[in-house]
Amino acid sequence: MNLPNSLTIARMVLVPLLVVVLLTEFEGSRIAGMPKEFVAAVIFGVASITDWLDGYLARRLNQMSAFGAFLDPVADKLIVVAALLALLYLNRVDMIVALIIVGREIAISALREWMAKVGQAKSVAVAFIGKLKTVAQMVAIPLLLYHDALFGIDCQWLGTVLINVAAVLTAMSMLYYLRKALPYASVRS
Repeated sequence: MNLPNSLTIARMVLVPLLVVVLLTEFEGSRIAGMPKEFVAAVIFGVASITDWLDGYLARRLNQMSAFGAFLDPVADKLIVVAALLALLYLNRVDMIVALIIVGREIAISALREWMAKVGQAKSVAVAFIGKLKTVAQMVAIPLLLYHDALFGIDCQWLGTVLINVAAVLTAMSMLYYLRKALPYASVRS
């Protein structure tokens, strides 16, 4: 166990905390004097920062591991899927958008596993469009979690615009990865 892996595990621990904070009725809908939506957005923000930080530290401290390489994308998908499902329950995100994003995560995970089995894992390494999709999601989701106006910004409106952009980037990135894998479709595993 090293620091980057500990941060990844901490991100996974934040998943049930995010759901409980967002979906539990608190007296006055406040936690420690703050709106529960704000607390949920902060939890997601902390998880997003640890997503970047664990990778940075693993490279910087030369603590990259097979366990971390496996666990990091699992933690990423768990926090995003949990947030999207909670937002779907709260009617803050369209079902089709949630299905596109969650469906892509499942499909690309399976594709990466298959490509690793045929010895072509590097063919479906994270591409720039995948990083853009992640940034759009990581900005949109806390806005949708917070939901109210902040500094004159309609968080629900801006979050909806950004999550729709993320859905388009999600579909485009899935097509990109599928195109990269297509030449290996006839390879027997």
